[in-house]
Amino acid sequence: MDTSVFLVVMAAAALHAGWNALLKIGLDRLLTATLIQMAAGLVAMLALPFVAFPVAAAWPWIILSAVLHIGYNNFLSRAYQYGDLGQVYPLSRGSSPLIVALLSVLFLHDGLDHAELLGLLTLVIGIWLMAWRGGRSSAGLSRPMLFCSLMTAAFIAGYTLSDAVGARSNGDALSYAAWLFAVNGWVMALVIAVQRGPRVFLQLGPYWKSGLAGGAMSLLAYSIVIWAMTRAPVALVSALRETSVVFALLIGWLALKEPMPAIRLLACLVIAIGVVVMKLG
Repeated sequence: MDTSVFLVVMAAAALHAGWNALLKIGLDRLLTATLIQMAAGLVAMLALPFVAFPVAAAWPWIILSAVLHIGYNNFLSRAYQYGDLGQVYPLSRGSSPLIVALLSVLFLHDGLDHAELLGLLTLVIGIWLMAWRGGRSSAGLSRPMLFCSLMTAAFIAGYTLSDAVGARSNGDALSYAAWLFAVNGWVMALVIAVQRGPRVFLQLGPYWKSGLAGGAMSLLAYSIVIWAMTRAPVALVSALRETSVVFALLIGWLALKEPMPAIRLLACLVIAIGVVVMKLG
């Protein structure tokens, strides 16, 4: 992977951890996630006059990605009801690169050499290690939290692959990302209105600043990832993006007062080794 791509994906990882932390701060996690996606859509709409209209081949992927984001947001918010940020985030983000790696090799013909594959597997092991007994409870991983986190991972893998194909077919990653977020913002607004009624939007007023900040971070972070997936193998970008778990760990520890056991420090070391092996490979 080119060094410039490597560095910007690392920056995207930090941004992604930041907006995910807002899900734990909001009183209603699904509504907070929806607010962030709506805000990202609003920011994206401001950019539409300055980007090209996507080609016809990209639109099925934009629509598919928006649909998959519905499942992602719903299962992610449910997972946070059962576990801490330091558990849910590593499980959901760390499981998706394996699915992405397998499917991208089979269908996108993104080959990985032995060093890159070894680095990817090492990074994923570190992420899973971080989640083990990582929450406030000493009981380990609850079944509802595990199920919701793994379902989140499946949806992450789905929209990641969809957006990789869509951006590549469009030939313009920035145009694809802007229109994707604009469409996704409207879709999420429609979904939450159907689920809870139009009056639900009245609850968003006190949280608009956090929502706008989270939306801007989400837009920038994933736009970088979409661009990177047109420059490097999808599996490597997906795995490297998930180093965001380290940033999420720090946010959970410093801002949310979540525990920092020794096993998480060990997990950070394993993740760092995986990143180095991937970069050198």
